[in-house]
Amino acid sequence: MTHSLDSHSITDFQHNTKTYVEQITRSKTPITLTDNGSAQVVVADAASYEAMVDELEEMRFINAIHEGEKAIAEGQIRPAEEFFTEMRARHGVL
Repeated sequence: MTHSLDSHSITDFQHNTKTYVEQITRSKTPITLTDNGSAQVVVADAASYEAMVDELEEMRFINAIHEGEKAIAEGQIRPAEEFFTEMRARHGVL
């Protein structure tokens, strides 16, 4: 599902690419490109896309921290040396 309310056909985008790129860059609002009325591609300006990716990475990192904190709270921990010994035995590494 796309959240962009601004939808255009791929054909229209191909014929008016420069205009659409200027609009997207100026407004910082992505557009959805459709084929036969079905959403196929979302086009966004580079800065907005990079900010979205950075935010997603931060959210994943925070989620991983929360999962680790939950595992600690539930006692799902073991000494590091025990882990390293197991990895050496299992994979011949560390």
